[in-house]
Amino acid sequence: MHYKTEQEKFWAGQFGNEYTQRNQSEISVASNTALFSKIFSSTRSISSAIEFGANIGLNLKAIKHLAPKIELSAIEINKNAIDQLKNEIKTVNIYHTSILDFQPEREWDFAFTKGVLIHINPDNLQSVYELLYRSSKKYICIAEYYNPSPVEVSYRGHKEKLFKRDFAGEIMDKYSNLNLIDYGFVYHKDRNFPQDDITWFLLEKE
Repeated sequence: MHYKTEQEKFWAGQFGNEYTQRNQSEISVASNTALFSKIFSSTRSISSAIEFGANIGLNLKAIKHLAPKIELSAIEINKNAIDQLKNEIKTVNIYHTSILDFQPEREWDFAFTKGVLIHINPDNLQSVYELLYRSSKKYICIAEYYNPSPVEVSYRGHKEKLFKRDFAGEIMDKYSNLNLIDYGFVYHKDRNFPQDDITWFLLEKE
């Protein structure tokens, strides 16, 4: 597979494999279920969802608990993660590709990212925003590290692998028919359902 950016090679290779091994917790699924129950409480009639950068499916498993009949799709670059995702959720439709190479041939009710845009090369973010927009029939959810202005942060000793910014604000500026429906923050020391200091935004197409 040919990759356009260093970040893609990083996640498709050994570091992506190690990430998959570190993140295999049922506690994470419980926390994700609590998170998506909040997000879904502000939506209506979601029958399909696609995750950009699904890894082994910890977010999709949570969504499946909340909506057992939902049709799930996933974009994932790492082969080892895909093999586990197939075992965890038998019915998921998987696109084994880089997000940057994904071309949606349909729309889903709910298109989302969680902890993925922060790892995209900033030069490619506008293209990813367009793909999210084109993939969504109704809702876009962005759950990432928030910062009011763009900033790069060292990630496990690696440079140019983690970037914070106002992703939701940027995609709303890009598409005037996206409206902010709800948003929230989940702290890493939450006593019941911690997340990694994630700020989430639920957007709806007019």
